[in-house]
Amino acid sequence: MTASVHTDLETKLTAIERLELPELRTEWRRLYRKPPPHRLSRDLLIRGIAYKVQEAVHGGISKPTLRRLRILSDQSASGAGKKLERQAAFKPGTTLLREWNGTTHEVQVVAGGFEWRGQTFASLSKIANAITGAHWSGPRFFGLRMRTQSPVARLRDGRND
Repeated sequence: MTASVHTDLETKLTAIERLELPELRTEWRRLYRKPPPHRLSRDLLIRGIAYKVQEAVHGGISKPTLRRLRILSDQSASGAGKKLERQAAFKPGTTLLREWNGTTHEVQVVAGGFEWRGQTFASLSKIANAITGAHWSGPRFFGLRMRTQSPVARLRDGRND
């Protein structure tokens, strides 16, 4: 992303945060071509508008992701199974490394879950528990947690990761 596009996007996102509720609803109607859902909070209006602005610059959701969302939506609507099937975040063959108490632990992503020390586990959390003896979020233990800083704040800090 060029510096001018980065600056322009940052300016637009900052301006959105300053809009009053009636202005946010007008902007929502302009971008989505329909009125916002009834009683949508100011925060959610800002997020929806910011998404559309970023989508115009960076593009929208990929086709595979849209297909996955459709499948999940259909499963949910039909009541197919109480627990929706989760999609693996990594392709089989991916290796995760974590050092714990001076020992490096290597986890391989396999078709049925995750392999550690020759044993297959359904989740990273179970492996983290086996390594530490305590309850951990597996993604957090392996350093895979999602970032918590807002997109606007990341842009302000000069980060685009």
